[in-house]
Amino acid sequence: MSENNKIIDVINNDIKEAMKAKEKDKLQALRYVKSMLMENSTSKKPTSEMDVIVKHHKKLKESLENYPSDHPMAIQTVRELEVVASYLPQQLTEEEVIHLIKEIIASESSPQMGIVMKGLQPQIKGRFDGKLASQLVNKILKSN
Repeated sequence: MSENNKIIDVINNDIKEAMKAKEKDKLQALRYVKSMLMENSTSKKPTSEMDVIVKHHKKLKESLENYPSDHPMAIQTVRELEVVASYLPQQLTEEEVIHLIKEIIASESSPQMGIVMKGLQPQIKGRFDGKLASQLVNKILKSN
């Protein structure tokens, strides 16, 4: 069984559990993620299931900025974020990313922003915010 099937299988089982427990918000979030995964699997250029989940998580975080924290849509989005986040790989700490950046810089003869980010991106994808990583790379390169 491939990794992709495992994610959809876990989501299917979690949908059943949410139905039994009558967890409406969780059920709604899981069904939406499942529909996105199914749509992705039938698209002309499918991506990995993890990419779909990471992209959805990022969109949810961005949509939170549109509402005041006590707005009903913000509250619902936070709940959905919690559900989606449970399917993401273990997140990296800022210290771990700084260590990765320094390793990449040490291995390059003339480290530049693009080169460092190109080496860093595959290691942090879905595990750390790319925008924050970019800021860290910039800060470290300037301090060298």
